[in-house]
Amino acid sequence: MEKLLEEIEKKYTKTLQFIFIKANLDLFPKSKITIEHSVGRGIFGEIFKDEPLNEKDVKDIKDKMQELIDRDLPINKIKVTKEKAIDIFNSYNMYDKVLLLEQVDFKEVKLYELDGRYDYFYGPMTERTSDIKVFDLMYYDNGFILRRPNDYEKFTLAEFVEQRKMSSIFRETEKWLDILGVGNVGALNKKIDQGELVNLIMISEALHEKKIAEIADKICSKEDIKLVLIAGPSSSGKTTFANRLGIQLRVNGVIPVPISLDDYFVNREQTPIDENGEYDFETIESVDTELFNKHLNLLLQGEEVEIPEFNFIKGEREWVGKKMKLPKNGVIIVEGIHALNPILTSHIDEKYKFKIYISALTQLNLDNHNRITTTDVRRVRRIVRDQLSRGHGAEDTLKMWHKIKRGEQKNIFVYQEEADVMFNSTLVYELCVLKKYAIQELEKIKEDSIVYEEAKRLKEFLGFFREVDKDIVPPNSILREFIGGSIFYKY
Repeated sequence: MEKLLEEIEKKYTKTLQFIFIKANLDLFPKSKITIEHSVGRGIFGEIFKDEPLNEKDVKDIKDKMQELIDRDLPINKIKVTKEKAIDIFNSYNMYDKVLLLEQVDFKEVKLYELDGRYDYFYGPMTERTSDIKVFDLMYYDNGFILRRPNDYEKFTLAEFVEQRKMSSIFRETEKWLDILGVGNVGALNKKIDQGELVNLIMISEALHEKKIAEIADKICSKEDIKLVLIAGPSSSGKTTFANRLGIQLRVNGVIPVPISLDDYFVNREQTPIDENGEYDFETIESVDTELFNKHLNLLLQGEEVEIPEFNFIKGEREWVGKKMKLPKNGVIIVEGIHALNPILTSHIDEKYKFKIYISALTQLNLDNHNRITTTDVRRVRRIVRDQLSRGHGAEDTLKMWHKIKRGEQKNIFVYQEEADVMFNSTLVYELCVLKKYAIQELEKIKEDSIVYEEAKRLKEFLGFFREVDKDIVPPNSILREFIGGSIFYKY
């Protein structure tokens, strides 16, 4: 059921975006629209036209959208030659789409048509405008937020909740892309074709290192900080980030002392069971928070503590004489999905804590109307890593993704705005490196698989990127966590 609802959400979102684009261009034919990033249950974007966007403009666009929906118009999917598609987008002055199409070897392009307006979107849409049951469009931060349902069974719209810290990190990433001179995949490919790849990689990695150093400086500027908590969703690069942060802390004269939350799992027979009768390792109740808090308090008091080791084969904690003591100039580093959950460190005074949220929050677009979702980047990362480190195929990874997503929504995203700082682990060139390995795995998925259409969509998406050899990736890069060859650990 969850998988079905996820597919409905994708179709609904693409259709809603197309209706929005059509409505806006009907009202403001010479305007330029950029669909940029997610904010809560909505998508933030900007409209560039002769007069700055205002609240009345947004209301007029919303009314026009509703008119298109009420007319129950068909949304037609057509195939045209690449040359024909380029002609269409040249006539629209949409040169971002032209640049992208000129660089691929497709002979045909699938376009969508709505009331005489053509556009390209990767992934499926619904068949009629009336399939959009509920939406909202609001003026926000000199742009707009296009809001979609939070429940695709009842088609209800949740109350809008601002995410100022998340919006801020997207703005920071936008500045990074400006520094790199890359705003979309067409521009990225052009840089690679012009021989600027090495420079692109070095600057991208330097931006990461500078940000990590700034975070370390913030931690060290506060005398009371003794516990650094790092949380983020699957495939965010938490482990590499924690190691690189530890190096920057040492540069400041602070000794990082890592503690693994895995070692505080409750014994298997005490692990909670989910609604399907399976062990739920994603819930906070799977961690012995009482013991964890006891050990943290003892360490903060300068005591020596014996830390358990969790034996995953036996499914139980073992005591093997692993002793730990926090140096006077030491800081405890904890990374894991529950690190920002207040229950995890409920017995620790807030003054000792510094909270970090990390995720692959891509700001790069295929073109102005096709954003690359954070979820897609993490999916591709995980497909490559799962095959490399766990021997799992792409089919297994895609089949389990809805469970991963459910756990993240319940245990991670609800706490992200509580972080003291956020770190965006995405790298502008990473999909060029991941492409080869991800497609190799996606090609193995048969047509009768329930995730075949998803695999097909991801292959189409990855097809727009130039392929880059992994040997050029630095050994301390977060990307190495997914492709292997990291200096921090081995698979």
